[in-house]
Amino acid sequence: MVSELQNLVDSFGTRFGRSMAIDDTRIRLLAYNGHAGEVDAARVESILHREVSSALADYIAAQGAARATDVFTIAPCPKLGLTVERTGMPIRYDGALLGYVWFIGSDGPVSQRAVEALREAAGQAAMILHRDSLAAEVSRSHARELVGDLVAPDEALRARATAALVEEGHAVAGPVVALVATVAQQDGEPLDERRRFALDLAVDQTRRRLPASRALALNRPDHALLLTVWPGSRFDGIERNVGELAEVLKEKLTAELKGRPRTPCWVGVGGTRRRLAEAHATYREARRAAEVARVTGILGQVAAYPQLGVYALLAKLTTEELAEGIHSGLRRLLTSDSGSQGLVETLRVYLDHAGDAQHAAAALHVHRSTLYQRLHRVEELTGLRLNSGDDRLAAHLGLKMAQLSPMLPAEGGGPREPA
Repeated sequence: MVSELQNLVDSFGTRFGRSMAIDDTRIRLLAYNGHAGEVDAARVESILHREVSSALADYIAAQGAARATDVFTIAPCPKLGLTVERTGMPIRYDGALLGYVWFIGSDGPVSQRAVEALREAAGQAAMILHRDSLAAEVSRSHARELVGDLVAPDEALRARATAALVEEGHAVAGPVVALVATVAQQDGEPLDERRRFALDLAVDQTRRRLPASRALALNRPDHALLLTVWPGSRFDGIERNVGELAEVLKEKLTAELKGRPRTPCWVGVGGTRRRLAEAHATYREARRAAEVARVTGILGQVAAYPQLGVYALLAKLTTEELAEGIHSGLRRLLTSDSGSQGLVETLRVYLDHAGDAQHAAAALHVHRSTLYQRLHRVEELTGLRLNSGDDRLAAHLGLKMAQLSPMLPAEGGGPREPA
């Protein structure tokens, strides 16, 4: 595409002895020819950085460029470095804006012939950009299919996808880490269109922070995957960079959901794998981390699998195995009427403080004698002996299993979403 656009501006520039440029819709430079007249700071910035400042892009938009359907002018704005007038023509295909073609006023007044040339150039550029956008979409669609195969259960399918992604230039080889983003949803229902769109936008915005061959995206009915590749990076550096990227993804997703009140979201981060072929493993871990964060509500919005602790092990169990693994007496306490929830919370805080009665009582804002009375009542109802290391372990694990099991009520007695 770039070579064809370059040939286009060279041809028209030579014919009319003028400087011509083509930008995309975000005023990022796609092609330009030499300059005979004055060049302002905005032009220099565009050539050096292939884009202009957001303030200048906003100014051009405010001048009506995006709404234009024919030739228009952009008045100078010296404080933004735009000291020379531009004459532009929107590049549209079937009404859709694809970019702009420009003549710079420093080359002299724009004649009627030059105006017609702008229209002609915009028409030719529209065909080039539209054709290449279709080709790019086909390529992206194929890449998404390969990413789906890359994280599939079938090993042979994964091997073929790995080879194809590298050979076709969609990805580079290197250590890989998966990030999975998910949004609150109704029980057993796929995400609605608006939430899926929010996921798509957030992942795409985050993906653009890395080179195209180092970030692969895949959207699923209830979550989105961002697969990142880190060639030549040390594992400690990868962990830090991925952590920052996960925070960006959370912030982008939160911003996209701002119009939907009480719509929490979570980002799970998988462990680092040495090869692209192992992407399925880090993807599985990222999904578990996001799910554990969603279900427990105690790990924050960003959860990394290596920091899940015992939850990483428990998350491998089915919901039935989780429920069955809970001590029978503790299960009775968990499933009894709402009056027992205070006892469950007391037991959880006591065990989370490693049996330290003083610190547990302080966290619960009760006197130690009240704490002991509640713990004695727990022992009566469950049959557990809290002075026994094995029973304490069973109780502590059981409470964490209950956090992950949809077969049991959530803490506080409210309904639990499915794990």
